[in-house]
Amino acid sequence: MLRMSAALAVPAAVLLLVGLQSGPAAAGARPAGEPATGRGCGGSTVGEVTLDTTHNTTTGRYELDDPRRGHHRTYDLNGATTGNGTLFTDADNDWCDGGRQTAGVAAHYIASVVWDYYLNTHGRRGIYGDGRGYCSRVHYGNHYVYAFWDATTGCMTYGDGADGSGRTIVTIEAGAHEMTHGITAATAGLEYSGEAGGLNEATSTIFAAAAEFSAHNPADPGDYLTGERTDAGGTTARGWMDRPSRDGASKDYWYPGIGNADVHYSSGPANHFFYLLAEGSGPKYVNGVFYDSPTYDGKPVQGIGLPAAEKIWYRALTLYMTARTNYAAARTATLRAAADLYGADSSQYAGVAAAWAAVNVK
Repeated sequence: MLRMSAALAVPAAVLLLVGLQSGPAAAGARPAGEPATGRGCGGSTVGEVTLDTTHNTTTGRYELDDPRRGHHRTYDLNGATTGNGTLFTDADNDWCDGGRQTAGVAAHYIASVVWDYYLNTHGRRGIYGDGRGYCSRVHYGNHYVYAFWDATTGCMTYGDGADGSGRTIVTIEAGAHEMTHGITAATAGLEYSGEAGGLNEATSTIFAAAAEFSAHNPADPGDYLTGERTDAGGTTARGWMDRPSRDGASKDYWYPGIGNADVHYSSGPANHFFYLLAEGSGPKYVNGVFYDSPTYDGKPVQGIGLPAAEKIWYRALTLYMTARTNYAAARTATLRAAADLYGADSSQYAGVAAAWAAVNVK
């Protein structure tokens, strides 16, 4: 569940859909088609992008159907809240006509970013690791300001934002965050309550940041912020991994009873841990953004770099975390993962231990 602000939080009932089944409902038969490459304009959140599409040899039109990624398809719900809506099509494979098409372009591109991130970084082929593509749906409901992954349909779904607000939720971060809930459900199965719920939310925040960095998209450079492109100007962040408490509610450090807090706020120590593990403590600029991460005991932490940090968290999630993993168990899981990948006497292993101590998990 992506927390952009209290007003933008996805209802828990929506998120619970990710745990209902191991895979989405079966997709219908697809017509014969030929792989094609198109140009798309996805608005301010993704800019101009390249799209993998399909040329439908029956209709002669191009479709937002990605043959390179399991035939992930992108639909226009046109205000509906059920079904898949209408598959986006285009006459010339130049998807820069604006209007309703813009959100479809952005969503289709974001799905490719998330697929490529998990494949290229972790060797995972799709949400369930089986090579199947699913779908993206845009223009959900009437000024719906949320985004969510729904396992019952196998669709990543985006609303249009509040009327006149200029806010959009069709961002790399939003899509990666929500689709990662599907991956968490399919692997560790972290419950959405207690400390496990905080770790569930943190996992989505962690991999959303990692996917954003991996995209190298000039319209949305990688950062350790959340919700920074959902306001009218696209500049105000709503969450900070280097110091989660900056939002006024999230927790920087673990404490007894943190599992009683809202999962968005109890995710803070894990988000903070990951930032410290990747980048270290103290003031610094990353991709032009200023961060200044404190530590619980005042001791400095040396980061091990994002490539190592993301691999450690993914291995811990998929091999060692379970439905009721708490913070202490997450520490054990990430240390085991670091030992597997780099050795128990490595700087990466020591970095994991130091970053957990820095958020008061020992």
